[in-house]
Amino acid sequence: METAEFVEILDREGRLLAAAAEEAGTDAKVPTCPDWQVRDLLRHTGMVHRWAAAFVAEGHSSYHPDGGLPDLDGDELLAWFREGHRYLVDTLASAAPDVQCWHFLPAPSPLAFWARRQAHETTVHRVDAESARGGGPSTIDPGFAVDGIDELLRGFHARPKSKVRSEEPRVLRVRATDTGDAVWTVRLSQEPPVAVRESAGDADCEVAGPAAQLYLALWNRLPFPAVTGDTAVAALWSERSAVTWS
Repeated sequence: METAEFVEILDREGRLLAAAAEEAGTDAKVPTCPDWQVRDLLRHTGMVHRWAAAFVAEGHSSYHPDGGLPDLDGDELLAWFREGHRYLVDTLASAAPDVQCWHFLPAPSPLAFWARRQAHETTVHRVDAESARGGGPSTIDPGFAVDGIDELLRGFHARPKSKVRSEEPRVLRVRATDTGDAVWTVRLSQEPPVAVRESAGDADCEVAGPAAQLYLALWNRLPFPAVTGDTAVAALWSERSAVTWS
């Protein structure tokens, strides 16, 4: 996917998130993040948007801390969230393609990284906001979901900080059933997971389903659509794969 596509998705998803949060109200519980109310979701995502935008806008060449969470609520919090989201979208849309700044996963360029990462960040949290509102969630394009699965498996969990570890070597297969060739093999051990985009060898467990459902399941927002083989391997993923801010 191109950077401009990610920016368009980020724009849409942030507006959907704000609309769902406004409808739910900031006191509402977030079923997909049981420790949060909608105010926590808005504060966190709005903080991340401003943090990400600062790298591109200000050209930070090394890690730069976030600005913390605001002491805002209700309409003021929603306005603050919308302002930060708009600033991020505009920053990414107007940045030079060769802008240089810090980023934390492999990518064709820093700009490509931040557009992709924030599109997925915002999509997952939009789903959170819609879970608080109730009713059916907005759709996720299968191609975008496949990209998000790839980012999670071959990006986030390839890092040393991944907590998905297994005393005994295990192999998890991840298969999107509605996109043709979208399949990953994830080797679990006492080291960080190693994922490849292919059906390589035998697997102890396979999780499968439509790409959008699988994407959200791997981010622990939904149950896995289908699990075959050793269900303990899928359970290990669900129990240990949470990506936290700190």
